[in-house]
Amino acid sequence: MPFEPEIPIKRFKIIIIHLNFMLDIHEITQTLPKSQMVFERIAAGNHEQVVFCYDRATGLKAIISIHSTILGPALGGTRMWQYKSEAEALNDVLRLSRGMTYKAAVAGLNLGGGKAVIMGNPKTDKSEAMFRRFGRFINNLHGSYITAEDVGTNTRDMEHIASETKHVTGLPESMGGGGNPSPVTAYGVYMGLKAAAMHAWNESDLKGRRVVVQGIGHVGENLVKLLRKEDATVFVTDINAGLLDRVASELGCTAIAPDEVFSVAADIYAPCALGATLNTENIEKLNCKVVAGAANNQLADEDVHGRMLMDKGIVYAPDFLINAGGLINVYSEFTGYDREKALSQTERIFDVTLDILRKAQKEKIPSQEAAMRMAEKRLTDHLASTGD
Repeated sequence: MPFEPEIPIKRFKIIIIHLNFMLDIHEITQTLPKSQMVFERIAAGNHEQVVFCYDRATGLKAIISIHSTILGPALGGTRMWQYKSEAEALNDVLRLSRGMTYKAAVAGLNLGGGKAVIMGNPKTDKSEAMFRRFGRFINNLHGSYITAEDVGTNTRDMEHIASETKHVTGLPESMGGGGNPSPVTAYGVYMGLKAAAMHAWNESDLKGRRVVVQGIGHVGENLVKLLRKEDATVFVTDINAGLLDRVASELGCTAIAPDEVFSVAADIYAPCALGATLNTENIEKLNCKVVAGAANNQLADEDVHGRMLMDKGIVYAPDFLINAGGLINVYSEFTGYDREKALSQTERIFDVTLDILRKAQKEKIPSQEAAMRMAEKRLTDHLASTGD
């Protein structure tokens, strides 16, 4: 039987906050399957609280999802993306916030899991007023949710949010923050990738290994730099042709088209773009021994595709484990930011990844399931100790 998380629900709310008028939830329910109406969709993942935010003046249309506050306040970035529908945005934020709970738990951090999404084009729809208004919504949650940057947002956006609330991390170093967390996120992925290599080939040395990096945004590019320093042979792809050409030229990589990702003979596939690339069709095409990348929610279906990778003999480093470096980096801002300390803590991802891969092999279960069980144990142990 597939592992089913059993986190007790401490509280369960769905809140619609508005400044001008309520965001009509009808559109969301109309575009969701009948079996996945809003409350049912939220309850299915044991989310504690979901907040819909709308402001006509600035065009803000956002969703904040708090999955768990068992271990501490829910910390997770705000993603700005041009979603096709409100239902798609809701599904994304629910999955992402749930992943943050397990990410924090398995990384040993005293944090819960949360995430936010803003619907809109990050290149054309942003404004200071929008992010300041969003900061007010966050402030109204009184610290149960703490935000940070994510896809489509940056440190400048966090500065605007910080004008309205103290519940924000990922601030510029000039404001006492850790700045861009991407290098630390990439370092954690690199550590997890090396651990997966150790498990697959009994050596973590990546010299000469053929690695396909899909998506070369801030994290992907930093990962490529680390791989090239170790003299790995790197193939890169991205939908941004200009960025692809620059990275390939500057870092000595081979640029490939997006549709060549699964046909290149490689040792390691590192998905660093959006999630769900590990689906039935793509896994059947995979021509590698290891999958380890920065993208969130890489498995289209956790139960089906985690086992499919295992049955195919592919070593999978769970994404929510190895991409935790960014969370570790912003968490360190709470105690006074120290980049070296953050990197040192992130380095431990190597040992945790190796432990989980060995546990999965011993128990004959997918590595995703092994990682979730480890995180789940920490959550239930904490509940038992506090009596909640």
